[in-house]
Amino acid sequence: MAHLPFRNIAIIAHVDHGKTTLVDAMLWQSGTFRDNERVAERVMDSNDQERERGITILAKNTAVHYGDTKINIVDTPGHADFGGEVERTLQMVDGVLLLVDAAEGPLPQTRFVLQKALALGLQPILAINKIDRSDARAHEVLDEVYDLFIDLDATEEQLGFPVFYTDARRGIAHRVLGDDSDSLKPLLDQIVATIPPPSGDPAAPLQYLVTNLDYNDYVGRLAVGRVFNGQLKTGAQVGLAREEGIVTSKVGILYTNEGLKRVEVATAGAGDIVAVAGLEEVTIGDTLVDLVNPKPMKRIVVDEPTLAMVFSVNTSPFSGRAGKYVTSRQIRARLEKEVLHNVSLKVDFSQSDAFRVMGRGELQLAVLIETMRREGFELSVSKPEILTRQIDGVLHEPMELVVVDCPEDHIGVVTQKLGTRRGKMLKMTNPGHGRVRLEFRVPSRGLIGFRSEFLTDTRGTGILNSLFDGYEPWKGEISGRANGALVSDRSGKTTTYSLYHLQPRGVLFVGPQVETYEGMIVGENNRENDLDVNVIREKKLTNMRSSGADEALRLIPPTEKNLERALEWIGTDELVEVTPKDIRVRKRILAANQRPKKYTKRDASPV
Repeated sequence: MAHLPFRNIAIIAHVDHGKTTLVDAMLWQSGTFRDNERVAERVMDSNDQERERGITILAKNTAVHYGDTKINIVDTPGHADFGGEVERTLQMVDGVLLLVDAAEGPLPQTRFVLQKALALGLQPILAINKIDRSDARAHEVLDEVYDLFIDLDATEEQLGFPVFYTDARRGIAHRVLGDDSDSLKPLLDQIVATIPPPSGDPAAPLQYLVTNLDYNDYVGRLAVGRVFNGQLKTGAQVGLAREEGIVTSKVGILYTNEGLKRVEVATAGAGDIVAVAGLEEVTIGDTLVDLVNPKPMKRIVVDEPTLAMVFSVNTSPFSGRAGKYVTSRQIRARLEKEVLHNVSLKVDFSQSDAFRVMGRGELQLAVLIETMRREGFELSVSKPEILTRQIDGVLHEPMELVVVDCPEDHIGVVTQKLGTRRGKMLKMTNPGHGRVRLEFRVPSRGLIGFRSEFLTDTRGTGILNSLFDGYEPWKGEISGRANGALVSDRSGKTTTYSLYHLQPRGVLFVGPQVETYEGMIVGENNRENDLDVNVIREKKLTNMRSSGADEALRLIPPTEKNLERALEWIGTDELVEVTPKDIRVRKRILAANQRPKKYTKRDASPV
């Protein structure tokens, strides 16, 4: 049987190592777009948050024609919080293009995604990217990659990977550093030569694994996946193998990828990656099978969530002012929709007005909250808490492998801060150019609230990456936020006069003329206790004083909290109020006379 002229490849790398930029260059150089159609860089990052954050969140696939071969390319997320996207994406491909920064080398998420790829037996190609960087050290990085492969128990065949040196921004790939290549042709040639063609048999019974879901305004839900065996035809009666059993379904419309567009086709053969319309009951992990000879494939399994937050209705006095969707029924419907296509997310719907959302990490849940906020939702979100396990009757908690890259001057403060969070240093590397790389093993709960502290401590020069690294017995108490909160004790608009006199008490989160309510947190206290404050007090006017004297009062600019920093900062007795216009921090119990006066430590207890 002659193999179909397909190659299915995933591009995997750490965050910001250039995956999406390289895919862009492939699209342009393969002739998918003409020069006058080039409208933007990073065309694969279609999601607004992906463009703003500069990271890939959703796995997406495209296709380029190179000679007589169609190369299906999947651009995967590089952040471990989106590991569910990575794991199901790798089911669709036969090889991986591993991209590593020529200066930073392999980082935790490089290890995470590569480990999944090698375990599936996928054939790798290495591209050492950003060779134009002034601090590039391509040869040392190549040695580090070999060490990583050996550490991950790669087979001899996988260790014989081809190596390229690339500058994705300029669209250049070299087999040897400094050769005369001025395009990606050597890399594309190698993909066709190295990545094995799909091994499926078009004459065998149908097997089509659903690895993703999409939505089209005209045809409804789309199942995206790969035809492993047989042929898929428009209008055909097929079996849909679900967890509960096999039901009869009909294929509506078939789409294949041509560049960034989906093109309608009549049939799809073994090896191709296609989207199927008309399957309303389909979910990720289902298999389309032959009705006469059904052979369902193994369902996709992803790692369990390690972090949870409670999403609930916004009950503040300002609720309903800015949001379009504010009821628990609407929040429930939105989360039910999210769970359908986000396999690494789990939601407990047992309560009517509060939903426990469990995911891989703070970033994954923050992206979901931000997406809902932009869609017009209003909600309250609790402090992140880690998910523990009972193993052999002993309480275990999730651990993280943390890699820190920072200037030598900050080694002391980073080590001390992670030490108080039960972190254990595993390794320290000093290449001798002023920066050091430190590796720690830290309980996941020890990292909640640490990232913003880390950026402050290293004055924005440090890089911190973490990766889930199994479970260990409960490590004991970890001290939480040291400082209490400044809490507004009444409703009204803040005044310059009142804020000026509160400045010595701590760090303010609001400026003048901001509406507040009782129980809203307006700042961080210098001391460990919470303090109820009056932020709307005005200066009493007499015949000796005028209101014009307020002009002399100088306020320090407030420290406004974005969503991630607010989630890191809050304690167990506090909530983040999320609306389309504002992010506020508040007490769970708004009324001052009903809140417990005693200050309690904000460390999350075992759950």
